[in-house]
Amino acid sequence: MTHPLQQFPPPDMADLENRYADNVSGEYYVDDQCIDCDLCRETATANFTRNEDGGYSYVYKQPETPEERALCEEAMEGCPVEAIGCNGNEG
Repeated sequence: MTHPLQQFPPPDMADLENRYADNVSGEYYVDDQCIDCDLCRETATANFTRNEDGGYSYVYKQPETPEERALCEEAMEGCPVEAIGCNGNEG
């Protein structure tokens, strides 16, 4: 039995159930809490882009190198509304 105060997902990560459909399949994703601040797109330009119509960011390419992974981690840690998650599927 879980403790009644326990939250899923952890409060410091995006919610996989609320991820945008635009995200490519894989570990990293953006959920519907995104406020379109541009931080992730400026930090990890090879992985995040903007949905112009919806006004939010999403992952258009999963990281393929250690450098890209580090930049995605930096974007996730810097996201002011914790809209980036890394508990998506690996495939």
